[in-house]
Amino acid sequence: MVDAAVGFRTSDFEYDLPPELIAQTPTAVRGDSRLLVVRRGDLPPRPATEFTASHFADLANLVCPGDLLVLNSTKVRHARLLGRRASGAPAEVLLVHPATEGTWVAMGKPGSALRLGRRVDLGDGVAIETVEELAEGYRRVRLLGATAEEAMARFGRIPLPPYIDREPTPEDAVRYQTVFAEREGSVAAPTAGLHFTPELLRLLEERGARTARLELEVGPGTFKPVDQEDYTRHSMHLEQYDIPEAVAAAVADTRARGGSVWAVGTTVVRALESAVNEDGGVRAGRGETGLMITPGYRFRAVDRLVTNLHLPRSTLLMLVAGFAGYEVTRAAYQTAVRERFRFYSYGDAMAVI
Repeated sequence: MVDAAVGFRTSDFEYDLPPELIAQTPTAVRGDSRLLVVRRGDLPPRPATEFTASHFADLANLVCPGDLLVLNSTKVRHARLLGRRASGAPAEVLLVHPATEGTWVAMGKPGSALRLGRRVDLGDGVAIETVEELAEGYRRVRLLGATAEEAMARFGRIPLPPYIDREPTPEDAVRYQTVFAEREGSVAAPTAGLHFTPELLRLLEERGARTARLELEVGPGTFKPVDQEDYTRHSMHLEQYDIPEAVAAAVADTRARGGSVWAVGTTVVRALESAVNEDGGVRAGRGETGLMITPGYRFRAVDRLVTNLHLPRSTLLMLVAGFAGYEVTRAAYQTAVRERFRFYSYGDAMAVI
């Protein structure tokens, strides 16, 4: 639910980020990242110097007994496939999600490699053929000589985000997954969850907090910039989610006991808010969401947020500004830049409380 009178433009979500602050690799040890603690809705915003910069493990001191942390347990597919066109020129294909009749929705680089009827040869008799051109650069493709799952197992690579300027390594196959990842379904990681370790999860539970897991299949649209000044005209790509009965029940129980519901990541926010009733209850089941959250949105399911530091002009940054307040978010990002926090997927985190 958005207040149309808020009056922001896409350029209001621009900020200056030195390129060297874009994290190109994970921290040497999982969880050894920083945490910027932001107070939600402080008006006027606290001076930027008063934001608390701490270690991510200090999150355990912010979560209270009886609180619930909701995690996105989706796993990243090895969905990036490198091959060659008929001309011998290189091409790559990103398998996004299954479609109909054994086909998949995919994206190609360059896009011309996946024009209707063309093939990309992966080797050993395996190829990808385009059977339909879809909107916004998407294609429907079929695998020849192997199933998609077999092709990803044999040839697939972890699809690192476009702002990581290197090829993936064996370490990325581990570090670009959360420790609680379960079923493959995404082409990008729910990055707020990358900071969690088994030790931190145990500590949170020992202190009386609970965790629950849902799935939202993160698609490439998460990296799509908002390229219009009127962001209400931005087209959000649909993403599938699955909220188990146990999660819906845990949210209801937490509310009844007076605890706070923590969303670990913007994907969890979008899943819960897409399935929430007017009374704050969450409906269990599968669904798809194209929900775009911006300042003026009234949150009904989520009380606290753990998230990474996001791209300028992105829907993810707009969501955080909607949750924390625009001026608070702007001041927090200025602090993060000044204090040399690491940004984006392999970067540091923020807790909005």
